[in-house]
Amino acid sequence: MAVSPAADPQHPAPRLVWSNRIADLPQDQWDALAVPLGTPFLEWHWLHNLESSGSAVPQEGWLPNHLTLWRGDRLVAAAVLYVKGHSYGEFVFDHQWAELSHRLGLSYYPKLVGMAPFTPAEGYRFLVDPKEDEAAITAMLLAEIDHFCDRNRLSGCHFLFVDPTWRSLVEAQGYLPWKHHSYIWTNPNYQTFEDYLGAFNANQRRNIKRECKAIDKANLVLKVRSGDEIPHGYFPKIYDFYSGTCDKFWGGSKYLTRTFFKQLHGHYRDRVVLVTAHPADYPDDDPIALSFCIRKGDRLYGRYWGTELEIDALHFNACYYKPIEWAIAQGIKHFDPGAGGRHKRRRGFPATPNYSLHRLYSQRLRQILTSYIEQVNELEQQQIDAINQDMPFSKTHPDLGLFLPGNVSP
Repeated sequence: MAVSPAADPQHPAPRLVWSNRIADLPQDQWDALAVPLGTPFLEWHWLHNLESSGSAVPQEGWLPNHLTLWRGDRLVAAAVLYVKGHSYGEFVFDHQWAELSHRLGLSYYPKLVGMAPFTPAEGYRFLVDPKEDEAAITAMLLAEIDHFCDRNRLSGCHFLFVDPTWRSLVEAQGYLPWKHHSYIWTNPNYQTFEDYLGAFNANQRRNIKRECKAIDKANLVLKVRSGDEIPHGYFPKIYDFYSGTCDKFWGGSKYLTRTFFKQLHGHYRDRVVLVTAHPADYPDDDPIALSFCIRKGDRLYGRYWGTELEIDALHFNACYYKPIEWAIAQGIKHFDPGAGGRHKRRRGFPATPNYSLHRLYSQRLRQILTSYIEQVNELEQQQIDAINQDMPFSKTHPDLGLFLPGNVSP
């Protein structure tokens, strides 16, 4: 669809195209826009793996509808988008919005969602060639999204876990910001794991040391491998541990297939980091527990974990302490350990704000949410402040100020 009447051979008129498969879009041009970003979850191979593995597909309620902008044969912008008939796998819990819509006699589903599926990690944004006017391109894509939603009778468009530098461009187009929080560890230039321990008060420092010693008492050894260091055979095993945890804690809900993990080896293993637990007497045997992470630049993302045996503090070591020790050695600055927070706060992960952005096409529903969203966001900030005021840090530690609520990046 042409969106400009001009026809300049030196500067071709932009064309907007909707695509139902990431496979139909050129990987090299897509990654020219995606790889420079901080997030690893908008890169072509990650998204293609989600679709080709049967994870983010229409049969599972994720209908890809990626919007792209072209000048001639050159891809200059793209938006990762899915039409959805439910809210599962989003980690932004808008079920109360759906219930309100139902009470008003309105349909909340289907809706359009912009996010990396099953990924509660900040960083979603439109991919835009840096030579283009990002504000103008963003407005152009949002206008086309409005037309798409109108044509297809979608209730709204929702961008989840958005990049904070992109957020203002979308809010300027009338999207409502909804505040949430994640738990993010920030490295204030620690040199050793002992530096990390030094940030805590005496009681919590003793507790963490006790939990670390529990691995030796269990006669286990933890290993960290990344990229080509990871044995090929470990990739399908990730699914077994992931599946076991899903069955135990999440009612068997599994968003990712075994094929997804297998396919990571071929084109994405350079981003993968595994923490594995082995019997100390047989350190080369298959792991009895595993934590699966993704690394890009100075950022580490914890994704999934599982274990064959219930061992004291193994979860904390495989998912928090060993990744932090490795992150310090690697110069990583930020570690997002994934969804949930009950255990993370006590181990040095402050509550950190993130935002989703929403446009609802029902005037009635939009008016209600506009009236209350500021109050909702204020209550969320109060919760963030309360969590962070109760962090178990030493009051005399020089790096404590980096973690105080007022100093957490919005």
